[in-house]
Amino acid sequence: MMDSPQATHTVKSHGLALARSHMHDWLVLTILFALMIILSLIHPFNRYVGKDMMGDLKYPLKDSTIPFWSVPLYAVFLPMTIFVAFYLHRKDVYDLHHAILGLLFSVFITGVITEAIKDAVGRPRPDFFWRCFPDGNDIYDKWGAVVCHGDINVIRQGHKSFPSGHSSWSFAGLGFLSLYLSGKIKAFDREGHAAKLCLVFLPLLVACLVSISRVDNYRHHWQDVIGGGLIGLTMAVFCYLQFFAPPYHAEGWGPYAFFRASELCSNTQVSGPPPTCNSVGQVEIQQHGRNDTSAMVCSFDGSDMSLEDLESGRR
Repeated sequence: MMDSPQATHTVKSHGLALARSHMHDWLVLTILFALMIILSLIHPFNRYVGKDMMGDLKYPLKDSTIPFWSVPLYAVFLPMTIFVAFYLHRKDVYDLHHAILGLLFSVFITGVITEAIKDAVGRPRPDFFWRCFPDGNDIYDKWGAVVCHGDINVIRQGHKSFPSGHSSWSFAGLGFLSLYLSGKIKAFDREGHAAKLCLVFLPLLVACLVSISRVDNYRHHWQDVIGGGLIGLTMAVFCYLQFFAPPYHAEGWGPYAFFRASELCSNTQVSGPPPTCNSVGQVEIQQHGRNDTSAMVCSFDGSDMSLEDLESGRR
């Protein structure tokens, strides 16, 4: 699938230091997750729903084909499993760390945006009638607005139609995975192997089918799933490009950090003091005027560098 250079920076040798260098990113992720939970618990805008609007809101209240608890499984944990598989093949902790970080940012930012819009819009779902009047006896006030007597939590969820959370999460996670796979298998290397596109489009097809199921279950209007899909896919592209080059780029198979590591390590080997081997068989290059913790550690193929230089982008 790939003929890219083999990396030698592993979770054991560089994982902890890499995570520490991105502590602020992990902190922001924690805040985004907490904000997403809070927004999901807020009662949405109580939009006016009148008797003359019920014609489009009387679809049956059905169970979801894709329950919400399963969304993180295929949109988050499945991509992470694939990231780990590539790590086991290349032993590149930068690729693993940045892929997971980018995926979580894509999903959590999408979740916050989705929940915020849901709360602000308060659009009723297609099955709102049966949420509001579970016994089928509809009651309206003197202005023609509904007077619901159903379960308060069921009614609250009935005002969260736009945008579709299933759709936005699916495209945020599986869209990121599609971009990741297209880079790893070099789908756009101009060699004309169109069969690679089947693998690239497979996650997007799954996301589309999940979105369609939400319309089939009468949980969302068609506009809801399109809006959710656009939000999720947009966030996936933005977050992916934070860590990886576009899939059609010559260096699209690896994270930016890998190439910065290779470049700086190569330059240092040319101009710096002679390297020495440490106990684990890696080449250590000590930089004058810097403390021991910023010592550069290069692999024999020149594919690594100090985390300080890597994250700051110094040359």
